[in-house]
Amino acid sequence: MLTKEQRDKLRGWFAGRLPEDVYERLIDVTVDREEITVIGFIPSPHLAEDASPAEREAAVQGRIQEFRARTRDARVGVAREAEQRFGKKVSWGVECDGTRALFTHVAAPVMTRLRQPERQVLDTLVASGVARSRSDALGWCVRLVRQHADDWLNELRDSLEHVQRVRAQGPDAGPVPTEETT
Repeated sequence: MLTKEQRDKLRGWFAGRLPEDVYERLIDVTVDREEITVIGFIPSPHLAEDASPAEREAAVQGRIQEFRARTRDARVGVAREAEQRFGKKVSWGVECDGTRALFTHVAAPVMTRLRQPERQVLDTLVASGVARSRSDALGWCVRLVRQHADDWLNELRDSLEHVQRVRAQGPDAGPVPTEETT
């Protein structure tokens, strides 16, 4: 988990490194153990005020596809540099007219051990057709928790950040004293 300062530096690096014509503005840079995800805002397509919802949705999808193709070379160049610098894969996404779209991104395997009651939950989701497999069912559960627990998770992340700051100020944070300095 990165500190706020480390996240700010990472976001600043991308804000400074991305060519100005890629995003109108940077929205979010998130990072975990495997991946950095960069999401920026692109302008909405110009449509008549009386455009139908279907026309608006199709225009937004078209704008996102156009952006992805037009900026591919620039994004790949920045991603290669970032992957070398930060040691993580870089994924991209956009937000356009309230629609958020992620391009190819990492789907990292996660190993877990579950007792029978938890396995039964997964098996019920599979049997009912909600999920194709236990793995898919577990992903579904995680997305559901994320959707309903954002406030709690944000508070937990803030607490972890505080612990990291306190840890950095502890006795092991500075240089080890030698006999000459004691």
